[in-house]
Amino acid sequence: MSNIEIIENGTIIIDENGIIFDIGTFKEMEEKYKDKSFEKVLDCTGKSVLPGFVDGHTHPVFSGDRVHEFAMKLAGATYLDVHKAGGGIQFTISHTKNSTEEELYQLLVPRLNRMLKNGTTLIEAKSGYGLETETEMKMLKVLDRASKQFQGVEIVSTYLGGHAIPKGMNASEATDDIINKQLPELKRLKDAGEISPSNIDVFLEKGFFEYEDTKRILQAGKDIGLECNFHGDELSYMKSGELAGELGCRAISHLEKVSEEGMKAMAATPTFAVLLPTTAYILRLECPPARRMIELGVPVALGSDFNPNAHCLSMPFVMNLACVLMKMNMNESLVAATLNAAASINKSSTHGSLEVGKFADLVILSADKWEHIIYEMVDPPISHVFKKGNLVFSNQ
Repeated sequence: MSNIEIIENGTIIIDENGIIFDIGTFKEMEEKYKDKSFEKVLDCTGKSVLPGFVDGHTHPVFSGDRVHEFAMKLAGATYLDVHKAGGGIQFTISHTKNSTEEELYQLLVPRLNRMLKNGTTLIEAKSGYGLETETEMKMLKVLDRASKQFQGVEIVSTYLGGHAIPKGMNASEATDDIINKQLPELKRLKDAGEISPSNIDVFLEKGFFEYEDTKRILQAGKDIGLECNFHGDELSYMKSGELAGELGCRAISHLEKVSEEGMKAMAATPTFAVLLPTTAYILRLECPPARRMIELGVPVALGSDFNPNAHCLSMPFVMNLACVLMKMNMNESLVAATLNAAASINKSSTHGSLEVGKFADLVILSADKWEHIIYEMVDPPISHVFKKGNLVFSNQ
């Protein structure tokens, strides 16, 4: 993950479909295409060009403001304390259920715009604030609409009906509801083209969905063509890595409490570790063992975990936290926020790096060294963002 290729004085040629047609040094490209003309030329002298950032874990569809919980956390309340007090996920579920599809869409769009201004061009985005069929499908419809209508940020959606236990149910009943009611409706709507989820997620945790229930839900999702990309080992050790090895899961998020055996199982599969330093930061948790994962060969990706609990829309800030809190170096954090994050959602063949044949998703910095995207953590020097060759944000 530390090995990245840097082209000094480089040139990128983009075709009419927004795909990188060629890339190399300015001298090479000038000689190779000396008899050609180009529709547009952007002079990036003194600047740096990076791949568009990929956010490997977000919860961007919700309503309801939870800023009041921040004061509780500052006073020492834990995630579970807030949950037991009626806050947390249940607070957001109540507000999201009462919001229309249109209201949720109108809340989502400015969030996507703020991600875009911070250089994010592709995200994984979850449902999970319904816990019952109607609201979960409503959220997936919002994500599907945004994926078709919002041009700057591409969306890979994930079904997360197993985010918490609904009121009035136990874990077994909630598991049965997901498998027997929610997933059949998801398949029907997906087949009809009304929603487009690629992944299934479950919150594997004590007091929520534990090992066997999580395994049943993930397997049921696999059976209808969804990839497993789930929350694991965040607050408690739950054998997430071992489960991922058993089911051949694509990714696990969080992993603050992952075991040595779990990491080895993830490396063998391989299963991507989508690490979320914002969550450890806001909840004052021990960070996941990123360095040990990298040593063992676990592919590490990064995500913002944007949600009402961790209100972060900036992948440059996530990269900074990954370096400072998790002891990743800057090259590793860049790979984790681009190519590996893309691979964690099965998009690395077309996204995540500047290579011939991939989409021209570009972040241009007003700095001659790319590391400024991490170094200038609060106000990164982003001058332009391109999505598939089209300018979608300019700061100049």
